[in-house]
Parts: sequence; structure tokens; C-alpha cells
Amino acid sequence: MKTRIISGLVLLGLLISTLIIGGWYLYFFCLAVSMIGLYEFYKAFEMEGSMPAWIGYASTLALYICVTLKLSHTIELFILTATLIVLLLAYVLMYPRLHASNIMAALFGVIYVSFMISFVYRLRILPGGGATVWLIFLGSWVNDTCAYFTGYFLGKRKMAPELSPKKTVEGAIGGIAGSTLVGLIYGIIATAAGMDLNVNIIAMFTLTGLIGAFGGIIGDLAASAIKRNRKIKDFGSLIPGHGGILDRFDSVILTAPIVFWIVYFFGIR
Repeated sequence: MKTRIISGLVLLGLLISTLIIGGWYLYFFCLAVSMIGLYEFYKAFEMEGSMPAWIGYASTLALYICVTLKLSHTIELFILTATLIVLLLAYVLMYPRLHASNIMAALFGVIYVSFMISFVYRLRILPGGGATVWLIFLGSWVNDTCAYFTGYFLGKRKMAPELSPKKTVEGAIGGIAGSTLVGLIYGIIATAAGMDLNVNIIAMFTLTGLIGAFGGIIGDLAASAIKRNRKIKDFGSLIPGHGGILDRFDSVILTAPIVFWIVYFFGIR
């Protein structure tokens, strides 16, 4: 437990500093998380050093270059399309050493890990991103924390026993309620502090806390499903007491794009 707490505090401190500083610091942090997470994902499929995996790593780097240069979204579609074409070419040339499952896992990994995590940086560079980027972690880590304690003290009904036996319906409700409440409080404080984003900040922050929490729950359970399919306990062991990068960022993977699009549709771009 001591090791888990210490490593958790170190990771939290690193994350907070990157979100506050932003810029290249956050950019390389997200790129590193994506690359390590993608490696862990491919390792779960026993293909971390294969040709499809290297194509996935190259695709990730190309996507992040596209993001930092603020290139057209059409270019990103081109990169994903080109990734699939190159993967299929490798499949044909290396058949039967490669299987269709390798190609599908390689492309899915790029989208599931790299593309989704990049939304942390994408949100941070939007107008007001220094404030709105924290909303991602309302729907992920705040939700996780509230769900844990609510489930610990009040949990009775299992939510998804085959995927995560310890998660309860009461815990999920507590996590969603906690995330929504913190979003509301954050919105009130931001409004009182004079933050001006030309939108109803209280409504946006509260809605983000609510919907983001659902994304966090689905992201957590989806990662559990992948691990159970692959018969592994954790994606890695990089973070002592927590597992790998994906084990710690599994809920962020879905929450980040959800929060980004909520903020974007509110007109902040």
C-alpha cells in the first residue's frame, strides 16, 4: 500500500505540473504516455516488436506531429488511412507469418491509445484550455475515487461481476454524483473568479462532470474486458502498485475525447 501511495503521488505531481505548464512539456508527456501505452497494448497481444507494431508507433508519431503543427483534420484522416494501407501491405507481404488479428489490433491500438490520449493536449491548447483540461480528470480520477469510497462503504449490487467483481452499482452512482458535484463546484468557483469563456461555465462544467463520469466508467470496464480476453492482470508494471500506463489511464482514454467535444460544441475553439 505504501508503494502504491508513493508512486501514485509521484504520478499525480507529474501530471499536475504538465497540465499547469502545458506547451511542449504536456505535448511530450502525452506522446510518451501514448507510446508507452501503445507498447503495453501490443504486448498484451504478444506483438510489441512486430512489424504491425512498428507501423503503429510510426503512425502515433505522425499523428502527434499533425496535432502540434495544427494541420487539417483531413491530414489526420489521411494518416489513419495510410496506416491501414501500410498494415494491409505488410499483411500481404508477410503472410502467413501475420494474421488478420495482428492487423486489427495494430490499427485499433493507434486509435484506442494514441489518438484518444492526444485529446488531453488538444483540449489544453484550446482557448481557456488551462482551466478546461482539468475537467478530463473530473470524469476519470475524481470519479474513480468517489466510486471507490462509495462502493467500499455502501456497495452491495455488483455492476459487472465478470469484468470487475469489486465494482458496484452504488459505487458507480457515487462516482457519477461526485464527479458532477465537483464539476458544479469548479464551475461556480471559476465564474466567481471572473473566468470568461463566452459560455455558461457552470452549466458546461457540470455537464462535463456528469457525462465524463460515464465515459470514465466505460473506459475502465473496456480496459478490464481487454485484459480478461488476453488473460492478463495488468497491462504493465511501470507504475509500482498501479500496473502499467494503461492501467492508470484507462478511464482517461474515453473521458478525454468526450470532454474535448463537449467543450468544442459549447463553442470554445
